[in-house]
Amino acid sequence: MNLPPHLGVRDGHLTIGRHDCVSLAERFGVPLYVTDEQRIISRYREYRDALAAYYPYVQVLYAAKANGNLAVLRTLAMTGAGADVFSSGELVLALRAGIPPEKLLFNGNSKSIADLALAVEKGVAVSVDSLDELHQLDRVAGEAGKTARISFRVNPALEVPTHPKIATGLATSKFGIAHERIPDAYREALACGNIAPVGVHCHIGSQILATDPFARACRVMIRIAGELTRMGVALEFIDLGGGLGIPYRHETEVAPTPADYAAAVVPIFRDGVEELGISPQLWVEPGRSLVGDSSILLTRVNSVKKAHRTFVNVDAGFNLLVRPVMYDAYHEVVVANKASSPGKETYTIAGPICETGDLLASDRLLPELAAGDIVAVLDTGAYGFAMSSQYNSRPRCAEVVVSGERVSLMRRAETVEDVAAAMVTPDWQK
Repeated sequence: MNLPPHLGVRDGHLTIGRHDCVSLAERFGVPLYVTDEQRIISRYREYRDALAAYYPYVQVLYAAKANGNLAVLRTLAMTGAGADVFSSGELVLALRAGIPPEKLLFNGNSKSIADLALAVEKGVAVSVDSLDELHQLDRVAGEAGKTARISFRVNPALEVPTHPKIATGLATSKFGIAHERIPDAYREALACGNIAPVGVHCHIGSQILATDPFARACRVMIRIAGELTRMGVALEFIDLGGGLGIPYRHETEVAPTPADYAAAVVPIFRDGVEELGISPQLWVEPGRSLVGDSSILLTRVNSVKKAHRTFVNVDAGFNLLVRPVMYDAYHEVVVANKASSPGKETYTIAGPICETGDLLASDRLLPELAAGDIVAVLDTGAYGFAMSSQYNSRPRCAEVVVSGERVSLMRRAETVEDVAAAMVTPDWQK
């Protein structure tokens, strides 16, 4: 199997960074998420350097929804990254991690009044998703005696090659304002007393393994930027969103690199803004492609059962990694304590959740498995723990970060007491 550069095999065991995965499982317990900090830093620098090679005014905004652990956010804050946040929780965590307000964009199609008030209070720009939201924000900013900095989110009506649940720029998507209506939206914003339109924003989807869709979206955004500039909008940034995918199938999939993305998109952007006589910042919002392959999920085999398939029952299910169930997503698996052994039998990796669909990997040729073996599920750094739950009243697992020789918890494992902590006993049951 082709492994990313931070994963390897030593003495028959899978390693992440300089650390033996079996030893990590023994030390911290399983299930366990393990993240390599240096891999995240390396991926960020690839983006930063590739974009800056074509255009000098660039800001990488990490899509915080991919992995919102504070340690991950701090790592990216220290590299100079900003963040695209989708909730008040993500906004607060990003600020707590050290990302300055001017490097944040509050995105989302359904923000509450409290969300808008927090953005105004903290001085964070808002990507406005509807005219209703625009006027709510105008009122909130006026009551606070402040001016809200905004962009509108453009729906460019582009078909993209990805799962329909994560295609966000379709004409039928819930996100954004139709591109042909954007000029009227900015006219309305300019007429508001407490709104400053300073940017324009789009996002076309996630896990896209080609650069052409991003190039097409960039052309739409340059056309819109021209209309807005002629209207008198002084654009400080144009945000092209994120969505670059990663190769989950290591043997057959090839994903564009940040350099491929930059070569396909940034010259269109640079030439377009130069022709318009403006020099806004170029913002991009990578999430999965920054952190996706940085992490693995370690899980222990509880039992092996021969039925119509040979099931390997492990202690992690869709409570900890929902992508295989939600998106029919594929993740490579490696037997961490037998990483040098050849495949001998076809197995289906089944989780402990009371749902027939709780399968992490189907029909994989793996070394002979037995109770106690450690299975590593690869490429779980994006939308792994971030989408986990306490279904079946199962506490969520610990998360560990490694960096060179160092290793540390970045989230302790939950207990059953944590599962019940927010529950309240009605008076009549006492």
